[in-house]
Amino acid sequence: MKLRVIFDTKHRAAWNMGLDESLLMHLDKIGPTLRFYGWEPPAVSIGYFQSMEEEVDIHKAHEMGVDLVRRITGGGAVYHKYELTYSIVIPPPPGKILSSYRFVERGIVEALKSLGIEAEMSGINDIVVSGRKISGNAQTRKYGGMLQHGTILMDVDVDEMFSLLKVPQEKMRDKIVKSVKERVTSLHHLGVDVEFDELQKIMAEGFGKALDAELYEDELPKEVLSKAKELEVEKYGSREWNFKR
Repeated sequence: MKLRVIFDTKHRAAWNMGLDESLLMHLDKIGPTLRFYGWEPPAVSIGYFQSMEEEVDIHKAHEMGVDLVRRITGGGAVYHKYELTYSIVIPPPPGKILSSYRFVERGIVEALKSLGIEAEMSGINDIVVSGRKISGNAQTRKYGGMLQHGTILMDVDVDEMFSLLKVPQEKMRDKIVKSVKERVTSLHHLGVDVEFDELQKIMAEGFGKALDAELYEDELPKEVLSKAKELEVEKYGSREWNFKR
């Protein structure tokens, strides 16, 4: 498989989600594409089926200058700040949903191995190191293609995260925060400090090796960027989409 790689910078949440969807919409034209990016300002993204009001302290997010956005993929609320995010659009691999997650996630496991970290896939969409989560992933199938995106935690601040994310039972907050601290890790916590740009290259090599893909870089067609801009403004930047129930 030939795999286009986009080494991107940090962008606003609405643009990130708009470009991911546009890449999926144009899969037939641009071919399989792998993108790495970050979030500036930091953001909380919620899964397609979630409620923004139920998941996020909206007042606190505005106070902290944190973007809010709804994804087209499922899964839970994610605080995006200390991480590298990847997205990949490919024709749906044959087999069940779980096997397609596994197909993509091998790229992350391979990249982490090159950093001296032994990771493994856990459940449907997590990657763990010694039982502690370092990567979460989400997927959707639309427009005849498959989009999967996910995070690689470079660092993590659980207290900061839960100053934004609501918990099901407020009286259980301390217990939940303590539990998450015990179940999550990051490159920094594992003693690996790597720059954002360098990590993109390492991740790309991991995906290339695991997926047996020939990587190449190329400019995106104008229509892909134009559609991403339209989606950024009219969909992901709109209250109607982000706060729908």
